[in-house]
Amino acid sequence: MGDPRFARSLIYVCGHSEEQTMGLVINHPLEGLRLPDLLEQLDIKSDIQVPDQPVLYGGPVERERGFVLHSLDFRTEDATMPISDQIGLTASKDILLAMNSDHPPRHSALALGFANWGAGQIEDEMAQNAWLVCDADEDLIFDDAYGSKWDRAMAKIGVDPSRLVDGAGLA
Repeated sequence: MGDPRFARSLIYVCGHSEEQTMGLVINHPLEGLRLPDLLEQLDIKSDIQVPDQPVLYGGPVERERGFVLHSLDFRTEDATMPISDQIGLTASKDILLAMNSDHPPRHSALALGFANWGAGQIEDEMAQNAWLVCDADEDLIFDDAYGSKWDRAMAKIGVDPSRLVDGAGLA
């Protein structure tokens, strides 16, 4: 992928239709921005100790907008979009309040921004081998070993990153 915004990025695809595809980068923490800081900036107060987890760079689109991937032990009927049997996506204040409560979701990851592709764009890029695909699992999505997530995804599909090249040959 020639776009530096996606270099060594692990993207969790949250939605796909004929019109568009939406995903979140899940392995690039934003430098200097942590969950407690963001909640304070949003004036969301709590009596509990909020986990000191980083806020993630979710992608280049609408970087001021927050999205939370989370386990489905939290959900709101109107705001949570189930992505799988275990994982949901919520972009409302409800999830931030839940993360800041005595009963937070078992797993959560907050990202600012998202990645988006128009109709047929992701399919075209995949046909050009611009993306590799692996099955998602909770460890890849939610653990805090951000520096190794991309390598672990590569290993999961049997790819040695040292054998990848930035361009394609011509025959």
